[in-house]
Amino acid sequence: MTETHADYRLSQLDELEAESIHIFREVAAEFEKPVLMFSGGKDSIVMMRLAEKAFYPAKIPFPVLQVDTGYDFPEVLETRDNWVNRLGVRLIVASVEDAIKNGVVVDDGKTSRNRLQIGTLLNAIEEEGFTAAFGGGRRDEEKARAKERVYSHRDDFGQWDPKMQRPELWSLYNGRIHGGEHMRIFPLSNWTELDIWHYIGREGIEIPNIYFSHRRRVFERDGMLLSESEHNPTKSGETVEERTVRFRTVGDLTLTGCVESEAATIPEIIDEIAIARVTERGATRGDDRFSEAAMEDRKREGYF
Repeated sequence: MTETHADYRLSQLDELEAESIHIFREVAAEFEKPVLMFSGGKDSIVMMRLAEKAFYPAKIPFPVLQVDTGYDFPEVLETRDNWVNRLGVRLIVASVEDAIKNGVVVDDGKTSRNRLQIGTLLNAIEEEGFTAAFGGGRRDEEKARAKERVYSHRDDFGQWDPKMQRPELWSLYNGRIHGGEHMRIFPLSNWTELDIWHYIGREGIEIPNIYFSHRRRVFERDGMLLSESEHNPTKSGETVEERTVRFRTVGDLTLTGCVESEAATIPEIIDEIAIARVTERGATRGDDRFSEAAMEDRKREGYF
């Protein structure tokens, strides 16, 4: 007689989910005042879903924070509001426009709104007294993020020193901080872009429709296709045309490019990403192209 044993091994997605849920619960138990940074993009939406699962049937026990550049895609803001309303969480919007008016950051006409998010975010964290902030960064996105820990310490100026990171052997996290300091927490550190899309498909998660193929008026700049917008006037020699595109990542529309694509469903997107050789940030984020170390420079100053 052949004995059969139940297979208790978890799938890769289940392992990633379990790890992320563990991180959410650890932070909620350890830190006095956490917050989840929620842009309405795919990674922060997956974070929201994981937080929902981590504390169900109770409500998520911390607020969500969005840093609004004023140049966000309307479809992304609509999805953000749908999630916030469905889960009944408190939404804090830190506006770059308000930060400029209040003298928190200085708009010199040259610095992008994306970079002005740094001072706006740090001011919101200080004003609200947050001691931990969840971010949707993944190690496969960009090399600066690849060397960042799950618990990423920020000093009392909100800055990150990659040479002073704490070891995380056996997934043991050191959350000790002094007054004025805080931690950035990255529950999706070990996820990849493909993992995110497989999870979105498995869970039936609502995401902005601009992640799927659609017709859009775009123009080419610095090798990227940017959206036609009042915030994004064309320069001499640039021509606007309608193409079939989708977005791999969303952010400041003046710096976020789209890619030509016919992928209109999640399985089609997964097939497309599986053969891609450039990460979504490397392919479509203008703010990461300023220099070889653009992301690390911004993270040192306090960026996500």
